[in-house]
Amino acid sequence: MKAIRKPLLGIVAALLTAGASMAHADIRITEVAPWASGNAPYATDWFELTNTGASAINISGWKVDDNSGSFASALALRGVSSIAAGQSVIFIEGKADGLTDSAINAAFTAAWFGANAPVGLTIGNYGGSGIGLGTGGDAVNIFNASGALQAKVTFGASDSISPYQTFDNAAGLNNTAISQLSVVGVNGAFVASASAEFGSPGSIAAVPEPENYAMLLAGLGLIGAIARKRQR
Repeated sequence: MKAIRKPLLGIVAALLTAGASMAHADIRITEVAPWASGNAPYATDWFELTNTGASAINISGWKVDDNSGSFASALALRGVSSIAAGQSVIFIEGKADGLTDSAINAAFTAAWFGANAPVGLTIGNYGGSGIGLGTGGDAVNIFNASGALQAKVTFGASDSISPYQTFDNAAGLNNTAISQLSVVGVNGAFVASASAEFGSPGSIAAVPEPENYAMLLAGLGLIGAIARKRQR
């Protein structure tokens, strides 16, 4: 019997590993700052995308639009071609030609982190006419290169006075309205280094996918069954 038990446990481990790797990559809009263009030192709005899946996803050719929700008028995401499993990437608005991206990103990093930017901080950009995140309420729509909608959130009026709080969607809500504001100490939110902003750019933890939970529970159930059989 002992010779059989070890292979069985090995099979269970293999199933759990395979299940985790099979879980598809999934993009969520996990943070939005629509007030930043008028109230932040770097003077431009931004949002954050998080890959909540178990594998990297290629975002080449992906685009963003606001509440018009039109792929035809959407703007290309640039500077980042792939988002790793569990990674959060910040996308900051710039000019259409992208010539000011580097300066904007540096100003953003200085405002939020000072001289202590976290290792792995990843920033992309977008820019052009027709998109502007409104402080009175708006939306963020993310399309893949084929024009299929991948993620969407809507939001109401944002902060109009200091401190300015980002919309916190660490819960990974999709295709719905978000209203939770960032609170220091919750979901990694902190006070920006050089400005009165509350948020967690680049650091919201990925939301586990249902497939991972289901596979884990199935594996635990199988291990339990093996244990009961051993006891008998």
